[in-house]
Amino acid sequence: MTQGHDPVTTGAGRSTVYSPVARMLHWLTVAAVFVMIPLGLAMTYRGNTLDIWDGVTDALYSTHKLLGFLVLWLSAGRLIYRLMHGAPPDEPTLEWWQKAASHLVHWALYGLLLIVPLLGWIGVSLFPSLMVFNLFELPALAAPNEEVAKRVLSIHGWLAILLALLACAHIGAALFHYFIRKDGVLRRMLPGLK
Repeated sequence: MTQGHDPVTTGAGRSTVYSPVARMLHWLTVAAVFVMIPLGLAMTYRGNTLDIWDGVTDALYSTHKLLGFLVLWLSAGRLIYRLMHGAPPDEPTLEWWQKAASHLVHWALYGLLLIVPLLGWIGVSLFPSLMVFNLFELPALAAPNEEVAKRVLSIHGWLAILLALLACAHIGAALFHYFIRKDGVLRRMLPGLK
């Protein structure tokens, strides 16, 4: 943030921060991804590497499937909201290449937040392993085929790692702007602003 300067709207009256709904959807997505990625690593390590298939492993997989299903719909809603309502204008202090990189990373994150959980859902449909906490099954998206399931779930895992790396780059850039450049980039998404 610029010292002594805390703009909320531009001269044209267009907000310089994301709407409360956009910020809420963003932070819900952040929380879900922060849970999903370590959970995915823990469950695959426990199940595939250690070959421990017990109630704990089942609970890890069930939680991952349920959260992934929710992330898919949350991300779809978030994308629809973004397309309908737009975003505030770019931070005016950014260079052209910073704006381009920011837009590229944002849209890549949107894409991965849809593709990764969708591939997970297709993978568990192919396996098939749609049961969640022995309470209900997710709807199947494909007929069982275990060989294809392994390939789809492998792609799902690698793209999840790419998503995590892009999220880290996104966080790093936001912190760089906040602590080093001291501009309004991070402020635009902070909760609690009007």
